Amino acid sequence: MKFILSQDLLSEPQIAYLSMEIGFRNDIPTYSGGLGVLAGDTIKSAADLNLPVVAVTLLHRKGYFRQELDANGSQKEHPEKWSPEEQMTLLPQKIRLSIEGREVAVQAWVHNISNIVTNWSVPIIFLDTDLPENEPEDRSITDYLYGGDDRYRLKQEVVLGIGGVMMLRAIGIRLKKYHMNEGHAALLTLELLQRYKRDIESVWDERQVWDVERVKDLCVFTTHTPVEAGHDKFPYELVKEVLGEPIPFDVLRELAGKDKLNMTLLAMNLSKYINGVAKKHGEVSKMLFPGYKIQAITNGVHSFTWTCESFARLYDKYLPGWANEPELFVRIGKVPDEEIWAAHMEAKKKLIDYVNNLTDAGMDYDTLTIGFARRATAYKRANLLFSDTERLRKIAKGRLQVIYAGKAHPRDYDGKKNIEEIFRKARELNPDIKIVYLQNYNMELALKMVSGVDVWLNTPMRPREASGTSGMKAAHNGVMNFSVLDGWWIEGHIEGYTGWAIGPNPTESTLVQSTDALDADDLYQKLEHEVMATFYGNRLIWVRMMQNAIGKNANYFNSHRMMRRYVTEAYIR
Repeated sequence: MKFILSQDLLSEPQIAYLSMEIGFRNDIPTYSGGLGVLAGDTIKSAADLNLPVVAVTLLHRKGYFRQELDANGSQKEHPEKWSPEEQMTLLPQKIRLSIEGREVAVQAWVHNISNIVTNWSVPIIFLDTDLPENEPEDRSITDYLYGGDDRYRLKQEVVLGIGGVMMLRAIGIRLKKYHMNEGHAALLTLELLQRYKRDIESVWDERQVWDVERVKDLCVFTTHTPVEAGHDKFPYELVKEVLGEPIPFDVLRELAGKDKLNMTLLAMNLSKYINGVAKKHGEVSKMLFPGYKIQAITNGVHSFTWTCESFARLYDKYLPGWANEPELFVRIGKVPDEEIWAAHMEAKKKLIDYVNNLTDAGMDYDTLTIGFARRATAYKRANLLFSDTERLRKIAKGRLQVIYAGKAHPRDYDGKKNIEEIFRKARELNPDIKIVYLQNYNMELALKMVSGVDVWLNTPMRPREASGTSGMKAAHNGVMNFSVLDGWWIEGHIEGYTGWAIGPNPTESTLVQSTDALDADDLYQKLEHEVMATFYGNRLIWVRMMQNAIGKNANYFNSHRMMRRYVTEAYIR
């Protein structure tokens, strides 16, 4: 399979988009979850909108991991091996980095994301250290996504940030901006400082100010992490061992933090434009990092990718051009109710058949089906639904079924325990409520779930959800959200119109912390008296809410709108 770098790419200045993970195809497992899939959606929209973008990531030859769950929900991780030779083209350029005092060679593979309508391509450059001239430990640097210890992670971030800039230069691509998707790529700023340091001749103190401003003009930074503990930090002793002293350490401490190298601080201090990924997340980020000007561009999803086959046919019939112009979803009212319901039932039957074939769960087509699928970690509170199993049993009365999925990071032991707890609750509540947990959540399974369930459940601890995108995908398929008001749902929620809220409604000026007991009580109240009552008692209102989810949420929360805002607010300023 051959992918050619276009002449436009080499002649027109580009926007470099650097991300530790990029998920754009199920059979190229270079992603772990929402961050990577968002990056993939971003690149697809850049191709659809004819934007001069080139993406850079790591190859991850062994993927994130393939998840195996035993009968008790105990998670085992296996390498997810794949062959880049079958999916990509190896570029002739190589670069050499200094890591732990050794010379490490890096090669690059390319895969183009193309739009056949616009005839525009965005290349993704995959950096790879698995070369025979490297030491064995260096060959494995790009093997695993989010694997290993701090030393391994720092080496990866050296390859992504510093290596990314060097590889783009070696290929001959001219850059107008560097967009860092999370702090993993922040070391690129040090490479830029080094480059421009060599361009002028004066003492360091004089050129430091000049260089910083020049680098800031080139850099855009998007943060996705709403809690302090989630930002990558490395001891300076480790930084010196791995990286040496790319700039004087007293200067580095001013830019990246006094005690440890904080990748988020480094990126923010050397970027002119900084943004969070939802309005509320922008507010939270300002509280975490006071004194910084932090904007907000709410995430979106790639409409064509995340619309199932039955709804795509429906949109083609009534809203031609929707894939490249998602604003057309506002006209969903012209689609007959019965055709919306038929499209939904087609997707639901595919999901239920898939689940029954895998698990023998005995789920049926007519029962209200709730979906919950995302990274398995404690703050997502996947077990909130089971806070009072007897109350849940009385509410359900045999008229509820639930489908779970999601991977826990190999070192997230609380997340793993949550999966095991759901398995126990499934046994406890059977046969009154049919509950399954599907293993090895990936993009293919995600599309089945977001389109095939009736309601999409989301129960994070407030305010720890930066944005969330799975609910946006559900909305593209007429599936309503039932969610804590956090992240994007604060902006997308209209109670009883586009879905339902769980727990208190935070004001614009106050961050309301989630309380398990209060949230669980509200969840049960609304599940019984609004969600189930409407699903079983008023099909007309239910279908109208499906239309509202499409017309109000999918119409806005798509990556085309998101990318237009990045262009006007971050790239061309």
